[in-house]
Amino acid sequence: MNPLTGLYGAATALRNTLFDRGVLSSRRLERPVVSVGNLSVGGSGKTPFAIALGELLKARGIRFDVLSRGYGRKTRGVLIVETNGNAADFGDEPLLIARRLGVPVIVGESRYEAGRVAERKFQTQLHILDDGFQHRSLVRDFDIVLMTERDFDDRLLPSGRLREPLSSLRRADAIVSPAGLAVDHPALRQKPIWRIERELVLPSLPSAPVVFCGIARPEQFFAQVRAAGITPAAEIEFRDHHAYDRSDIARLLAMHGNLGASGFLTTEKDAVNLGSLQADLKPFAVAALSLTLHHPADVVDAILARTIFARIISQ
Repeated sequence: MNPLTGLYGAATALRNTLFDRGVLSSRRLERPVVSVGNLSVGGSGKTPFAIALGELLKARGIRFDVLSRGYGRKTRGVLIVETNGNAADFGDEPLLIARRLGVPVIVGESRYEAGRVAERKFQTQLHILDDGFQHRSLVRDFDIVLMTERDFDDRLLPSGRLREPLSSLRRADAIVSPAGLAVDHPALRQKPIWRIERELVLPSLPSAPVVFCGIARPEQFFAQVRAAGITPAAEIEFRDHHAYDRSDIARLLAMHGNLGASGFLTTEKDAVNLGSLQADLKPFAVAALSLTLHHPADVVDAILARTIFARIISQ
C-alpha cells in the first residue's frame, strides 16, 4: 500500500474528529440543506442524481436552489450561474444543472456564502448542496451519499479512489446504490437504501461514430454505448472536466476523417465543455444519463419530513 494512503487516512480521520467534537465549526443557513455527495472521486452520478431529485422536488411544487463549488471554473467568489454562460466561468456541472432544472444555481468556494447570496436573492424553500458530503463547514439537514459497485472494495486516496473510509457512512441519512447491488457494511445498518436504475439515452445516429468524453470513468460510458448496439469507430478519452480547445477539435476531426466515421457522440457534460466548438463536429450527438429512483414518492417524503416540515414544526 502507498504510505501516503496512511497519511491521508490519518488526516481525514483527524479532520472528521475535529468536526464531530466541535473544534472545527459548521455554519447553518436559514433554509434547510440537502446534501448530495459520495465517498469516491468522481463517477458516482452525483450530477444526474441531483437533477433527478430536483425534478421530483419541482413536481411537488418545492422551490429550491443548488449550491456548488463550481469545480474547474477560472473565476473566484460567489456567482449566480447564467444558463447562457460557459463552463470556464461557472464549472461544467453547475452549468448543466442550471440548464436542465431551470432553478437558481450558485457557485462559491464557501457554500455557506453561496447559500447566503441565494437566500437574499431567491425565495427558495431549501438548498441542494452538490458534492457536499466532505464539505462539513456547512450544516446540512439531510445527507445523501451515492455508492458505486467499486466503492465497497476500494481504498483511500492515493492508492484507491475513496475520499473517506466506509465508516464515514455513519454520517449519512440515506444511501443511494444501483439496483441489484448487494450493500452490506456495519456503517449502513438502520439506514435507508434508495435504489436507482441508470439508462443511457441515445439519440438517433449512424452506427459508427467517434465516441469521446472527459469524465471520471470513461470506460463506463464506452461500455454503455457498446451495450446499446453502437460500434464506435474510435473511443477517445480526455481528463475529467476537460476544457476543449481548437487542437482537440482538430484531433477529433482527423480521427473522424482517417477512420471514415459516421459522426461524433459524447456526454452532456462534455457538450457543456465544448461550448460553441461543438458546431465544428458534424453530425454531432449527445448521450444523456437518466436516473430513475425506485419509490420516488417515499424518497421525497423522507427528505421533506427531515427538512422543510421539521423546520416549520421547530419554529
